[in-house]
Order: sequence, then structure tokens, then C-alpha cells
Amino acid sequence: MKPAVVSESVSFQFLHTEDSFLKDINLTIQPGECVLICGKSGSGKTTFSRLLNGVSPNFIEGELQGHLNTVDLVAGEAEIEEYVPLVGSVFQNPKTQHFSMDTTNELAFPCENVGMPVKDISKRIETVAKEYEIESLLGRDIFKLSGGEKQQIAFSSANMLKPQVLVLDEVTSNLDDQAVERIRHMIRRMKESGITIILTEHRLAWTKGLVDRYVLFEEGKATNEWNADTFSHLSNEELHSYGLRAMDLSLHSKIIKEKMQANKQTSEAALQTKNLAIGYDKEVPVLSDLTIGFSQGETIGIMGSNGTGKSTLASTLIGLQKPLSGSILWKGKPISSNGLIKKSFLVMQDTNYQLFSDSVSEEVLIGAKYSEKKDQILEQLNLTKVEDQHPMSLSGGQKQRVAIASAILSGKDIIIFDEPTSGLDYDNMERFGKLLEELKDSGVVVIVITHDIELAANWCDQIIYLNEN
Repeated sequence: MKPAVVSESVSFQFLHTEDSFLKDINLTIQPGECVLICGKSGSGKTTFSRLLNGVSPNFIEGELQGHLNTVDLVAGEAEIEEYVPLVGSVFQNPKTQHFSMDTTNELAFPCENVGMPVKDISKRIETVAKEYEIESLLGRDIFKLSGGEKQQIAFSSANMLKPQVLVLDEVTSNLDDQAVERIRHMIRRMKESGITIILTEHRLAWTKGLVDRYVLFEEGKATNEWNADTFSHLSNEELHSYGLRAMDLSLHSKIIKEKMQANKQTSEAALQTKNLAIGYDKEVPVLSDLTIGFSQGETIGIMGSNGTGKSTLASTLIGLQKPLSGSILWKGKPISSNGLIKKSFLVMQDTNYQLFSDSVSEEVLIGAKYSEKKDQILEQLNLTKVEDQHPMSLSGGQKQRVAIASAILSGKDIIIFDEPTSGLDYDNMERFGKLLEELKDSGVVVIVITHDIELAANWCDQIIYLNEN
């Protein structure tokens, strides 16, 4: 049986750059195999995945050397439309692959694209929705879904044509545990049906018992690989030495339960909410009766399932969205939405929305109060080498770190991070955690919205778990 993927001495250099980003990649993947490509942020994982699905060099141009064959499609020779029925993809940021306003139409789009009859499309949507347990998401406005829900729609859409190879780039980055488990279950079923699965991931714990082989990328090279049994026996400390996340999260989960205590509601809390209701419709609030406090000198983690209103709460606390009812207080006095906007900085879940400048250096200085600390912060966030690059040319994890640097330099009183580590490796998560320590020591109110068990356990002092109304 022919291999599903053959990479022979593959190197790739983006246009207008001097050095190759991928260097001499040799990798063979068999049909039905599940392979995870791991490594630090910016190591080339996403770039390699884009060669597998034809996005590069067809759309993201560059010089390709060597030979890469994905189900008999040769990178650099096959047209992008040839990949569509054979290679399904979910990108790190699912918003970049939505084509429709409505979720049902989004699922229909791949089938329409290949001329499938309307009757068959309807049946296929019904089947996929049931398999992936997303019936409740059908007929919804995509722009009103949470980040995790959008990712589930992107995942389902990628499987509408029953591809031979599925490329998943950080597919669980914004998902809660229940959604991750659903994805894991479906990947297992697809693998059993003979589909080849290629993952790039930072969150590794959920892949145990699913992945057949782990391949390590370092600075554009494939430097190491392990079979599933060998990899599962690596200690967390050994994984950290490669810049990888933990496989065993049992201790982290225990710590989170201990920190998930009743929120301390004291008059000393700098930022408080009283009987707060948030959302888009007074009749059906996303969350209601929220009375919580956020003290200076603490990092408060907010956790909860996808769609419970974590990002909506963030938008309300920084003044971008007005409360439906109730009040928000700053140091004991009611504060308006305009007042909150002046005091707050939000690092968004999708940092593409807040990158505006032509270089990283210029970006982090927009509105900076502490511009003299720029070099120090870039060094701490491992961004010094890319400070002259355009922010949109960076990897997802690097973009997040640019937005984090902007937040730290802003000098705002309230800083909220919405899923700040979804694209970060272990080393950069640790760097970010240390910066959280510095921020809270400076008297800033620090709030972190996250599904990241490692981040929450290691760096949050207290955790608020939100439940649906």
C-alpha cells in the first residue's frame, strides 16, 4: 500500500526572506496512521501543514525544494482544487476558513463546491451533525458563536467530503474538556475508518492513546520522533526540556480544584461586579446575577465550558459591551463603559484583530506608557529576533506574544487575557506566567480567561468557574 504522505528533503523559503523556514524534512506517513507534529512556537509545524494541504506554495508563496507527495498530489505541481476532496484541513484560527454567515450553509459549502446534489448535501449535513454532536449549532449565526464553537464547525466542515487525509492545526486550542473529548472520539472513529490524521498540537495530554507517532520539529527541522509507547513514558520534565507541554495533567487538575474556591468579595477588591447580567438580549442573558471581585495583586483565572460567556464577560469588563443590568465598580464607585475603556486592555482570543503596524517593534509601542521597557519585554517574551518583522507574518503563538507585550507596556489598570496561551509552547507559557507575576506585583488587576489547565494551575491564584444560566 502506498504511503499517504512522503516528504523527501523538503525545504521551504518564504518570498522576501533570506533563510529557509523548513530545512530538509524527511517524513513518511502511512494510510490510517495518526501522527502528531510537535515543537516550540515558530518551529515550522504550521508551515509544513500548509504544504500538505496545498495552501503553500499555491497561495502562501515561496521557494519549495525537495519532493512532497500527499495522496499522489505533489506540492508545487498540483492545483489547490485537486486537494479539496482528498485533504481536509482545520487551521489554527478557524475564522480564516469560514465562507458563510450561517453554520448550516458553512457545512454545505464544501459539498456545493464539488457539485454534490442538494438532496445528498442535506443528508450529509444531518449525518455529520449527528456524528460530531453539533446539532445544536445548526442554523446559527457563525459570528455569534464562541471561539470553541467556531472551531467545532470548522472541524465538521473539513470532514464533509470524507477526505483521505485530515490536517488539524491546533484544533483543540480554544476548546473546553468536553469539546476536546468529542473531537478525540471523532478522530478515533475516523482513524479506525482508515483516514490518515496529521496533527500539530501544543496541548498533548488529550492525544494519549490516540496518536501512533510523535515527530519533533525544531527550528524548521524534524529532529526526533517517538512511537506512542515511548512518548507516553517521557516524564513531564523530559517533555519540558524539548519545550513541550505535559502529558500527565493529574496534579494540575487537583491544584485547579483547590483554587476553585468561593470568590473573595471584599471592599478591597479594585474591580467588582454587583448583580451583573451580560449578553445581547435582556430576555435571555448569557450570564446573570454575577457578583464577583477582582483584587489587585492577584491573577484571577476564569474557566468554563465553551459558550458560557467568558469572552462576553471580558468585553463587558473592559467597556466594549454595556451590561444588560447590574453594575461594575472601580475602587468602590460605579464606573461607566467609557471609564472602563480608558482603564483596560484586552488581549483578544483572535489577536489578528488587534495587530496594526508594519513591525513588531512599532506594534508594541502603540499607546505604550512604558516604552522604555520595550526591549526588556520583547526579550522576556522571546520576540527580539522578530522585532523588525511584520506581525502578520508571524506564527499564531508569536502573534499572541506580540499582543501580550502591547498589554504589558500599555500601563493600564485592568488587563484581561482571553485564551492567551492557546498557541504557546511550554517555554513561552512559562515566560508568560512570569510576566503575569510581574504584572500583579505592579498593582494591575489581572484576569485570565483560559481552558489551559497548565496555565491555570501554575499561574492563577484563584479560579472562577462559570456555568451556563
